[in-house]
Amino acid sequence: MNYTGPKVKLSRKLGIAMTPKAVKIMDHKPYNPGQHGKRKKFSKLSDYAKQLLEKQRLRLQYHISEKQMGNYYAKATHLEGNTAELLLQLLETRLDSIVKKAGFARTIYAARQYVQHGHILLNGKKCDIPSYNVKSSDVISIKEKSRKMDCILEAMRNSAAPSYIEVDKANFSMKLAQIPKREDILIQCEVSLVVEYYSR
Repeated sequence: MNYTGPKVKLSRKLGIAMTPKAVKIMDHKPYNPGQHGKRKKFSKLSDYAKQLLEKQRLRLQYHISEKQMGNYYAKATHLEGNTAELLLQLLETRLDSIVKKAGFARTIYAARQYVQHGHILLNGKKCDIPSYNVKSSDVISIKEKSRKMDCILEAMRNSAAPSYIEVDKANFSMKLAQIPKREDILIQCEVSLVVEYYSR
């Protein structure tokens, strides 16, 4: 089951600010939540605990369930190439991730909601599946009636897309220019430890 509690608390626990509110609070409280939060150090964790922590960090940044993460890892192991890089590529090319990274949503939570509520078009047709694997030939756009939403316009004003995503802000559209390489994917996670966790 996905975590449904306070996002700031989860962000502090895993050491990753996932929302603008979490960024502000973690600037003042850069330690774990709870009465004994200041005493906890990630460096004192066992090898297994470190692997588990990194797996949870990766899950959080893409807002996916444990079952989904396991399925993505299994798929990555059946592809030819570096498992860690392939895993990231599969996650990074999810529809909700592309919407967020292109700058049309401030958080992955907002991007997921836009997709599920039908604000996103895929090749001109509504697509409400956040896990859809975007291909380089796909054109993603914001539905005409949704282009005046303040939350989307605010996100676009302060956004800068990575090099592997082509963004046309005038037409509220985006396109995956190429499959991203590991060095182009900006995440806070030791992916090698995630691979170790699942390969036990």
